[in-house]
Formats: sequence, structure tokens, C-alpha cells
Amino acid sequence: MDEPLPGVDGRRRLPVSNVGDQVVCLFVEPFGEDFWLQPEETFVVIGGAVDPEFSVSVISDHVIVWANAGDPYEVQVVDGRSGNVLECGHGRPGEAPQAE
Repeated sequence: MDEPLPGVDGRRRLPVSNVGDQVVCLFVEPFGEDFWLQPEETFVVIGGAVDPEFSVSVISDHVIVWANAGDPYEVQVVDGRSGNVLECGHGRPGEAPQAE
């Protein structure tokens, strides 16, 4: 896997792309936030520290990213095209379970 890209502010960025033809869920831990990628869409996970350590797990239609260093409240997920910060549940299909 490629090294996360360094950002302008020194925080690392980890791009996650959906290169398949089905919707994929990106879970960001430790809070279990969900972001749903359409085919050909890329989101970027930005660490909450200058030099975070990411770990990544993959199951059939889910990618789970753990930000293992820094303040977890500072971790952001942004749209790879627009750079806009995404909210938890972005793109969530109607049949997906809702967070409580």
C-alpha cells in the first residue's frame, strides 16, 4: 500500500478509492463513522496528528481505517474532488443501519 500523502498542514492524508462497480462503506474508527463511496469516488482520511499511523482492514464491501495517533476528534474525511469535509453518514444508502 502507498504511504499516506503529507498535507499542507503536516497532517497525513490517506486516499481511499472505490475502483469497483458497487457502493463501498468506509468506516473510520475509533468512532465507527460511516462514509459511502460510489464507484469511481475517492475520499481522503486526514489524520488528527502531524504524523499519524493508519491501519486499514478490508472486508467484502467495507474498508475500515483506524487513525492510531493524535486526537480522534480531529480526524476528517474529505471528498477527493472538491476537498469538502464530509459528515458521518455521507452517501449512506436507505437500507443501511442508522447510527444511534
